[in-house]
Amino acid sequence: MTKRQVISAVLAGQEPPYVPWSFSFTQEARAELVAHYGVEDIDDILGNHLLGLGSDIGFFEDMGDNRFRDVFGVVWDRTVDKDIGVVERAVLGDPDLGGYEFPDPLDPRFFADIPDRIQRHGDRFRVFQLGFSLYERAWTMRGMENLLCDFIANPEFVHELFNRIADYNIAQVTGALQYDIDAVYFGDDWGQQHGLQMGPDLWREFIYPVLARMYSVVRDAGKYVFIHSCGDVDELFDDLIDIGVNCFNPFQPEVMDVRSLLEQYRGRLTFHGGLSTQRTLPYGSPEEVADETRDLLAAGRTGSYILSPAHAVESDVPLANMLAFIDQALGQGGV
Repeated sequence: MTKRQVISAVLAGQEPPYVPWSFSFTQEARAELVAHYGVEDIDDILGNHLLGLGSDIGFFEDMGDNRFRDVFGVVWDRTVDKDIGVVERAVLGDPDLGGYEFPDPLDPRFFADIPDRIQRHGDRFRVFQLGFSLYERAWTMRGMENLLCDFIANPEFVHELFNRIADYNIAQVTGALQYDIDAVYFGDDWGQQHGLQMGPDLWREFIYPVLARMYSVVRDAGKYVFIHSCGDVDELFDDLIDIGVNCFNPFQPEVMDVRSLLEQYRGRLTFHGGLSTQRTLPYGSPEEVADETRDLLAAGRTGSYILSPAHAVESDVPLANMLAFIDQALGQGGV
């Protein structure tokens, strides 16, 4: 079976020949692996099963001095966080879209390298990525505190903003569906260490119906829906399944019982993640990392699971710990 076929089997609730994996790393962590392996492109060494396509957040403009502007006009300071950064200021100072011009969802830069990447990695499962796909995009534009207040003080503005963002996403997804992709990934953090940032009632009122509209475009095209939402969000799993979600990431063991949830939802929802990035990877020994990885591989052996750390591996993870989980994945019998 190709990697693409293995992922398809997992998503269908079937038992795969081995547990597939897909790992990602922040710039600093990736640089350590590049130095260790002595190659610039480590994708072939890692053997990832998912092929990320697109340019998720749309960071195209380098303004110099560690500052980047995304396509929505938001400026990010990357002095500390080299991968995403911190929003400098809200582009929507008032709860009003008047005068704001949304970017072009079909900007050729989102699609330019898709044919080449598919040609080079044709055996991998193709996932077009939309980062900051709704709530996160809204708060980066409006400011998190402002947006949370808007849920109560300016609900009509929130509905309008979310639906305009969804219109943009749907147009971009429609463009991506012109290529031979398998799934669309929607990134949108709703959780915190305990519960939802906005609470379940507001999530269901403002976010749920817009997600259903976006996800239906993907499902109606016969493709899979992947989502990413950090934090304690397992109370939403049944809702998410109802509106078409096939795969959930990051599956954080610090905030949810990954083994219990895997058994509860196996065959209905596939999980991607599970390896502790808050505890084991930065603070454990290589042996502890290997043990936790083996435990996850055993739990995922009968399907509905893709092995990965619960977040892109950060710079605080020792090289030996990175190699420990990589070696366990690559060392599975039958791969």
